[in-house]
Amino acid sequence: MSEDKELEKIKEQMMRRLMAPPDSGPWKASSILTLDDRSFDAAIGKARKPVLVDFWADWCGPCKMIKPVFAALARDFSGRAYFANVNVDENQGLARRYGVMSIPNFVLFSKGRPVERIIGAVGRSYFEAVLTKHI
Repeated sequence: MSEDKELEKIKEQMMRRLMAPPDSGPWKASSILTLDDRSFDAAIGKARKPVLVDFWADWCGPCKMIKPVFAALARDFSGRAYFANVNVDENQGLARRYGVMSIPNFVLFSKGRPVERIIGAVGRSYFEAVLTKHI
């Protein structure tokens, strides 16, 4: 009985995705978009799927360490979520605006608003759980 409910839930989610109007803006499946102070609001505002934003810096060792995991998530969640990064050294206004005090710092946006935050180089399964909750 519960198997049928789960199958129906999956069908419903797939139909919703198929029927949703296409995104406008710069989003491309499987890619990581680089955002800055000028492009951030428009890009996040036009996304019809959740957006996971990586706030990072060039000098940050953990940021470099988590980069391959972030890229793999972008590939594996293609079509279900978008991925972007913001260099905090070059975009200090955005870092202040979203309370980024330490990096790596990931903020998940849904419908243009921050809904979840992940701080530090956490494991892939933690990212997957957060993303799945909001898809």
